[in-house]
Amino acid sequence: MGELGPHLRGRLPHPYIREDTSVTEENKNAPEEGGKNLQRRTKRRTSTYKHVNIDRQRPKLTREGEGASTKEGAPAPKKEGSGQRQKGQQKPKQRASVKKNPNSVLRVIPLGGLDAIGKNMTAFECDGDMILDDAGLMFPDDDHPGIDLILPDYTYVLENAEKLKGIVVTHGHEDHTGSLPYLLKDLGVTVPIYATKLTLGLIEGKLAEHRIKNAKLVEIKPGDQIRLGCFVVDFFAVNHSIPGAVGVFLQSPAGNVLHTGDFKLDQTPIDGVHTDFGALAEFSKKGVDLMLSDSTNATNPNFTPSEAEVGKTLSQIISQAKGRVIIASFASHIHRMQQICDAAVASGRKVVVTGRSMIQNTDIARKLGYLNISDNDLIDAYDLKGIPSDQVVIMCTGSQGEPLSALARIANGEHRTIDIEPGDTVIISATPVPGNEKAVTRVINSLAKIGADVYDKSRARVHVSGHAGAEELKIMLSIVAPKAFMPVHGEATHLRAHAGLAEATGVAPENIFVLENGESLELTSKGVRLGEPVESGVVYVDGLSVGDTSQDVLDERTKLGNQGFASIAAAVNLKTRKTVGEVQLEMHGITGGDDYYLADEAVSAVKNALGRQLAKGGGVKELRKVARDALLSVLWDRAKQRPMACVSIIEV
Repeated sequence: MGELGPHLRGRLPHPYIREDTSVTEENKNAPEEGGKNLQRRTKRRTSTYKHVNIDRQRPKLTREGEGASTKEGAPAPKKEGSGQRQKGQQKPKQRASVKKNPNSVLRVIPLGGLDAIGKNMTAFECDGDMILDDAGLMFPDDDHPGIDLILPDYTYVLENAEKLKGIVVTHGHEDHTGSLPYLLKDLGVTVPIYATKLTLGLIEGKLAEHRIKNAKLVEIKPGDQIRLGCFVVDFFAVNHSIPGAVGVFLQSPAGNVLHTGDFKLDQTPIDGVHTDFGALAEFSKKGVDLMLSDSTNATNPNFTPSEAEVGKTLSQIISQAKGRVIIASFASHIHRMQQICDAAVASGRKVVVTGRSMIQNTDIARKLGYLNISDNDLIDAYDLKGIPSDQVVIMCTGSQGEPLSALARIANGEHRTIDIEPGDTVIISATPVPGNEKAVTRVINSLAKIGADVYDKSRARVHVSGHAGAEELKIMLSIVAPKAFMPVHGEATHLRAHAGLAEATGVAPENIFVLENGESLELTSKGVRLGEPVESGVVYVDGLSVGDTSQDVLDERTKLGNQGFASIAAAVNLKTRKTVGEVQLEMHGITGGDDYYLADEAVSAVKNALGRQLAKGGGVKELRKVARDALLSVLWDRAKQRPMACVSIIEV
């Protein structure tokens, strides 16, 4: 492996920690745990920690020679996971197997990823040992006002921290890595994290933002095998929209589980890495008792097009563009970024990178040898002045319409260094995640008003999915031939569609399990059955608060946004049974709230209601209720609105 950059040295060993992957010891038998006698755990929330502290310095791209992973004249890094042995290469070591124990039970516990696209996290537990597969997050939508991030509730992992032998991460996307900083801080113990080189680089940058310095990051490569407690884990290459993606074959005393990770069957991949059919066939021969497979694109009845098709379209658009070209994509889509850079250089244009995550990921990918572009073809956004617009391509964040992203700020005229002009070309090289469609449409309309020529996937093939379509999923199922199947990574529609594909390829209907987060499966020598559920749910990250924001708070925020807010304050003398002074009313977000006639009527109704209740001998509680009822009654009659009402009764 090449030299790591300065941002990696000092916080990680150099190179990443490598552990002995040989497996020679026999697995010992252990008594059955869990089973039908497990009690449903009492629900409680994950502990709250105030630990978000992000460095806000403007990131900069590292120049060549400053810690780059490949030096001039040095060989390029070897492609990971080709699944083919090169001439002169040693034969692979004999693969180890785990001795089966008829008394053992493997519990498969999905804690996230079965109700939405994101926050993927699955626990595997057997004979007192536990492995966590992925630790992702989900981004909020319009139903989560004020929320920054959504994490899976990993209370069960915290409660069983002493069993946790390691965390396996299949690839570097946020929906598989994003909750790691929060989980590691809450665990309070050092647990090794196993992933490929690029995935570790992205994780290391994420942990640095959260001031986590003592994480144990262990590099694995496709084809490696490791032992974690009673488990033996094999990693195999899969093709996805980010380099270094792997699937996992997990052997335990109770049986074998294969998790595909996110994948597609791209036969012309940008980096030459194919999904390893040979490894899949080998695991099938060993026997796959349960298969977990990516369901994100299960409703697409076709094959997913190759990523190379996007490169052809981008090259054509960039070469024909008259002004600047601005391209928004996911910051972790390194394959897409490489094709953008290649098309820009071929058209004689310089590349500008803007957006915090885009700059950071570009820097990491260049240092580790996954993104190739010379310093001469890169320009800092602050150095754009004076460069002709037809000589620039800008890569930025904002493909999901995020309000604070680079593209949104450019569209709104709020970006510090980049202004959009009529005739510029904007390419949104991504598909909106469900829930983000409105935000993306708003950005597109803002760009169109300025006069930009906007391309999205509805106009040209500027994006293809990184997930397998239905035909590819059936191929995967046919190769692996699992005895039981559980679709993962998707919404209910995707999971049900994938379950139908499994049945069509020969999996018995009684062995197909469509679960909810927190439900579990138990794998024994007799097969797979439903197990006892564990605590599950979501944890909201709201500014510096992690776990404090509840659904009730979100409901109140939604109500405030949809129906407005009204506040009544009145002073009363309970001895004389009269109101003192004037009743004060404030209304915000209410139709007609600035009309003094409506305000006078509402104040009069509240004052009369208070007078009647005082005459009856009512106390503060009763006064507060009648005041609220009177206010809401007037507002409903006059404006047909039921706002959130706050009533303050002051005794004098």
